[in-house]
Amino acid sequence: MADRPPPPAGASLLVRGAAVLLTGTPGAAMRRDAALEGTDLRIRDGRIEAIGRLAPRAGEALLDASGCVVQPGWVNTHHHLFQSLLKGVPEGIDLPLLPWLAAVPVSYRRHFDHERALRVAARVGLVELLRSGCTTVADHPYHYWPGMPFDATAAVFDEARSLGLRLVLCRGGQTLRRAVDAGDSPQCAPEPLDAMLAAIGHDVRRFHDPAPDAMQRVVVAPTTPTWSVTPGELREIARAARAMGVRLHSHLSETADYVRYCREVHGCSPVAFVERHEWLGPDVWFAHMVHLSAPEIRTIAGSGTGVAHCPQSNGRLGSGIAPVPALLAAGAAVSLAVDGAASNEAADLLSEAHACWLTHRAAGGAAALRTDDVVAIGTSGGARVLGLPRVGTLAPGMAADLAVWALDDPRFFGLHDPAVATVASGGRPRLKALLVAGRTVVEDDRIPGLDLAALGREAAELVATMRAAHPR
Repeated sequence: MADRPPPPAGASLLVRGAAVLLTGTPGAAMRRDAALEGTDLRIRDGRIEAIGRLAPRAGEALLDASGCVVQPGWVNTHHHLFQSLLKGVPEGIDLPLLPWLAAVPVSYRRHFDHERALRVAARVGLVELLRSGCTTVADHPYHYWPGMPFDATAAVFDEARSLGLRLVLCRGGQTLRRAVDAGDSPQCAPEPLDAMLAAIGHDVRRFHDPAPDAMQRVVVAPTTPTWSVTPGELREIARAARAMGVRLHSHLSETADYVRYCREVHGCSPVAFVERHEWLGPDVWFAHMVHLSAPEIRTIAGSGTGVAHCPQSNGRLGSGIAPVPALLAAGAAVSLAVDGAASNEAADLLSEAHACWLTHRAAGGAAALRTDDVVAIGTSGGARVLGLPRVGTLAPGMAADLAVWALDDPRFFGLHDPAVATVASGGRPRLKALLVAGRTVVEDDRIPGLDLAALGREAAELVATMRAAHPR
């Protein structure tokens, strides 16, 4: 696919007549009153110019949003795109995290020894996200090894750029061979720290944009702080990232075993461990955070450290439920993420939002989380965590990243409050349009220039090759 060209400079688009406009802003400002305030949006040069009752201008392009829900594009703060070809692997479908890691993502890394497999997996994952209304993706690729024969970072950025998505690439890796890395696969070999940091520095120089609405960012992201690098290296990595002016990301406190390991090996809780090694602050966010004590919640909130909440993956692996209502009550920066498709066989943000809403109400009662709370977590919450202040909300001056959902499927007939549709109803409404920086990247559920059937055939071919070659 060719890169998506931007609209001509000065061209404007009027998104007109939405039944519901959700701004992404937490609280009372989430819902704009269509009757009193108007829900039209004018977009110019990739940003929102105005919202209200707006008359069309001469020559202005129009997008009819009548009967539709308009909301910011979802911001996905933690993914492993290479796992998009590892959905439903029989060897791991009923395993908890640690044996699942050994049986699926670690064991199958050997099959991603060529660029085509990585590119197809990334494309599948990005297309799935686009069709769920996602406009910004934080991918956490840890599939790097000494002497790898292709440029994995450039390949993933290229796939995102061709589809028109914002991509935050969280460059992972490890300097230690872990217990789950059994076997002699060269693709699981650790990297020396100096080589890892040099490679990340090269990626930062090539791809990182510090702009508040950047299309490309690079983040330093060792796979797990407590067992993928040494404690001394962890501090060195934090200092190197801050010297480069980039953020930090990793997994933390995903399972009860994770907490137990940290206490037995490091003599403290996971949050205390990362705090000792300079891994807390508003430039840091962690995926999962399922097992947190009350003092840890206060520490996370007080430090400004972000959380990527992955309810479906945590449920699928039996890891537990992150204390999101308590984190929100403490003022923590909480976002929504799908994790990898190998532990979430439907890695899209609509499914994630629906699961988030239901999970916390099941655990904490009907008042635990409202649909508007979930929209805020999945939009402005994600932008806050990723450090993209011009993304995630619909307001004048903000990036024109928005989804226009048509509620014309029987699933949505009879809704008294259409504003809850994208969280409470489940399923997938028809995506009338998805815009990123004012560019239309999905139109009537179709991605311009993408042969979806051909992508499906290519994915199936690669899966069949993996299954035939994988040891049983």
